Amino acid sequence: MVWLFAAASAPPPLACSSRHDPTPTTDAFATPNGCFHALDALTTTPTPTTMRDLVVLGGSSHPELTRAICERLAISPGHVKLTKFSNRETNVEVIESVRGMDVYIVQSGCGSVNDNLMELLIMISACKIASARKITAVLPLFPYSRQPDGPYKRNGMPLNRLSDEACQKLADMQGMPFPHVTSQPASRSPSPTKMLEHPERYNSVYDGEAKVGAPTPVSGVARLQKIQADHQIVRSPRSTSPVSAYGGSVNGGQGKAGAQYKLWTAKPGTLIADMLVAAGAHHIITMDMHHPQFQGFFDIPVDNLNSYPLMYKYIVEKIPDWKNAVIVSPDAGGAKRATAIADALNMNFALIHKDRRHATSTLTLVGNVKDRVVIMIDDIADTCHTLARAAHVLTRNGAAKVYALVTHGIMSGDAIDRLVRSPIDTLIVSNTVPQVEHVKAAATACGRADKIKVFDVAPILAEAVRRIHNGESVSFLFDIVPIVN
Repeated sequence: MVWLFAAASAPPPLACSSRHDPTPTTDAFATPNGCFHALDALTTTPTPTTMRDLVVLGGSSHPELTRAICERLAISPGHVKLTKFSNRETNVEVIESVRGMDVYIVQSGCGSVNDNLMELLIMISACKIASARKITAVLPLFPYSRQPDGPYKRNGMPLNRLSDEACQKLADMQGMPFPHVTSQPASRSPSPTKMLEHPERYNSVYDGEAKVGAPTPVSGVARLQKIQADHQIVRSPRSTSPVSAYGGSVNGGQGKAGAQYKLWTAKPGTLIADMLVAAGAHHIITMDMHHPQFQGFFDIPVDNLNSYPLMYKYIVEKIPDWKNAVIVSPDAGGAKRATAIADALNMNFALIHKDRRHATSTLTLVGNVKDRVVIMIDDIADTCHTLARAAHVLTRNGAAKVYALVTHGIMSGDAIDRLVRSPIDTLIVSNTVPQVEHVKAAATACGRADKIKVFDVAPILAEAVRRIHNGESVSFLFDIVPIVN
């Protein structure tokens, strides 16, 4: 196995003395056989030179990661005082001068997410007021990235209406009831405009609800009026509210019994992006964003790094007999992520499909894992419910050993207990979220110190900071690919 930099030309230097001095200080990638051990250089060779006009500030969410990034860059973390007032309001004081400097603020979306987000916004604003030349928010775990928007116009209106089938699909995905949503063939669902303009053409349209016995003919216009009355359709041509209607209706709320109300949902994607930009951020660095389309909400550059190279390295170096193992995606949403790793390492792939058509979803394994080592790939382990259920399916189908390789190990609620009770032999997570307490809790609960293992993402984040600061290409971090000997 060779970690190869996918480029024909000579690789860029690992470190430069400054943005004005491109002379490399070390040739960490060159090897006698002509290959470039780029990933090994990133993870083992610290940057030896001091970066000019660069300040790295750390929030209170993950100070250990901030120190690790600064150690790779051979600088000291910037001095900032983070406190809380007696009423729990956030207070930020930047102790050192950042005038004319490139400021990188490291804050992960973990722990008290809302407090940490507000702290980040205040830190960005403080640096902006202090005349920082450029402000980059480094968010290893991007907050609210699991709540993307749908396609909306600038005035807040949806680009197109959702069909009943789409409403039901959203209800299944979100776990929300849509008791009055029914499916109708397109030929029996004329547009409301045509029904009102030509009522005589639609007097024999049948009601679309499924009923026992023969259907009863209903007037098309009467049917439209009934739908409008039942669902309380309200049209707002210039809505600016940060909420949107999915469609459908739900029971409940105030008013007379049986009243129907729209299902509304907030649009945090655009909101978070707007807040970061309004606070003064010029650039965003994050890793393995749950929904990559989140980048489209920003009017500023967003570098969504990935942890694939580190996962490649861990699989090859730490998992026995990895060539005969099977990469598994625990759900359909992560299939693209898992297949990318399986293809890069020439490994077999399997998928666990979740059938959401019933009240209790069922899991089905697509692929063969009998007597094989299994490596589940996912981006987030929050409650560990998905991973635990998938592990049970894999063991029932004969998997010899189950690993779970995850980028963001949030581990909230009773996730540790669920992990300990599950058939997962080892959970491997990155340090985008602090893992010290999680490792201790898992070791105490199961008596095994290796129940949770951690791989370090600081080298990739530090190299991204260095390259952006020096005006170099960041695509190098995506071009590290493994070549099997």
